[in-house]
Amino acid sequence: MTWVTWLAAWALSRGGTSGYPPAGVGMVLFYLGVFAPGIVAVSLTSWNEGPTGVRGLLSRLIKWHVGLRWYVFALAYMAAIKLTAAILHRLVTGAWPAFGSEPLALMLAAIAASMLFFGQAGEELGWRGYALPRLAARIGLGAASIVLGVIWAAWHLPLFFIPGIETTGQSFTLYAIGVAALSVAISWLYANTNGSLFLTMLMHSAINNTKDIVPTGARPPANPFSLTASTMGWITAGLLWICAGYFLVQMRRRAI
Repeated sequence: MTWVTWLAAWALSRGGTSGYPPAGVGMVLFYLGVFAPGIVAVSLTSWNEGPTGVRGLLSRLIKWHVGLRWYVFALAYMAAIKLTAAILHRLVTGAWPAFGSEPLALMLAAIAASMLFFGQAGEELGWRGYALPRLAARIGLGAASIVLGVIWAAWHLPLFFIPGIETTGQSFTLYAIGVAALSVAISWLYANTNGSLFLTMLMHSAINNTKDIVPTGARPPANPFSLTASTMGWITAGLLWICAGYFLVQMRRRAI
C-alpha cells in the first residue's frame, strides 16, 4: 500500500522534476503511504477483534504513565549513540566528523510537534502496535524485533530510488543494518513500558530529529545496495548493534 502511493506521488511529480512529494493530490498520496501501516493495523484489528480490539490498540497511543527513565531513554538514545560515535571517529581517524548545525531547541520543538499531532502513529500502530506482539508470540521478542526491523527498513526502500530527495542513491544496505538494530532498541522500550505506543512514538520521533546531531555523511548518489558509506555511518551502525546485542540478551524469549 505504501509503495503504491509513494510511487503514484512520484509519478505526479513528473518523475521528480517538480519536487517530491508534490503539492496537492501527490502530497495526500505520500502521507497516505506514511500512515499505511497504521491504517492496515486498525483494519485488521477491526476485522479480527471488532471495536473492542480497535479501542485497545488505539488506547496504547496515549499510554504515557511510565517511569521517567524510559522518557530519558526514548529521547536521548540516538543522540547518545551519535555523540559516542563522534568520539570513536576522532580516536580512529584522528579527526572529528562534521557536527550538525540545527539548534537543540529546534530538535526538541520538532519532537514536541510530532507528538502533539501523533506524527509517528501511522508507523507505530503497524510496527509495534500490531505486528510486534503477534510476531513475538510466535518466535520470541528478540527474533521478532529483528524480523520487524528488516520489514521496517524495506518499507522505506522506494525513498532510496525516487530522484531528488535526501536518501536518493544512498546506502540502503547500511540503513537497513541500522534500522534493524533500532527496531531491537524500540522493542526493548515497548516491552519495558507494557506496550506503550506513546513511548515508541516518542523514541521514533527523537531518532528522526536527533540523528543529525552528528550527520552520518551523504555520498554522491550511487547504487543503494552498495556497502560504500562513510566511516561515521559504519561506526554508528556498530554501536547500534552493540546496544542491540545487550537488549537481545536481556529480552531473550521474553513474551509481551
